[in-house]
Amino acid sequence: MKTVTADWLRSAQTDLDTIDAIREQPQLTPVVAFHAQQCVEKCLKALLEEFDIEVKKTHNLLTLKNAVEYKQPIDLDEDILSLLNKLYIDSRYPGAFGLLPTGAPTLEDAEQQHGMGSGLNS
Repeated sequence: MKTVTADWLRSAQTDLDTIDAIREQPQLTPVVAFHAQQCVEKCLKALLEEFDIEVKKTHNLLTLKNAVEYKQPIDLDEDILSLLNKLYIDSRYPGAFGLLPTGAPTLEDAEQQHGMGSGLNS
C-alpha cells in the first residue's frame, strides 16, 4: 500500500472514531452525517491514489465512486452516497441546513451512515 493511501485511510479512521464517540447524542447527528461523508470521501480518495488515478478536488461521492469504478467496481449504494452529499454541505451550517427532508437526522440515520463508513474500512 502506498504511503498516501495509508494517510487517507488513517484520516478516514479518525472520522470513524469521531462518529463512534458522538453517534448516540441526538443533538450531534448532523456532525455524524458530516463525518460519515468525510470517511467515505477519504476512503474513495485512498482507492484513487492506490490505483494511480488523479484525485480531483471534489467532495462529491458519486463523482469519486465513478472515478474508482474506472479501475475497480465498487458496491456502494448510490442513494446513500447522494444523501451523504447533501448532508455534507448542509450539516456545516446552522438553522434548517443540515436537515433531511424530514428534519434533523435521527440516531437511526446516523447508525445507517456509520455502517456504510465501517464497510469501507473493512
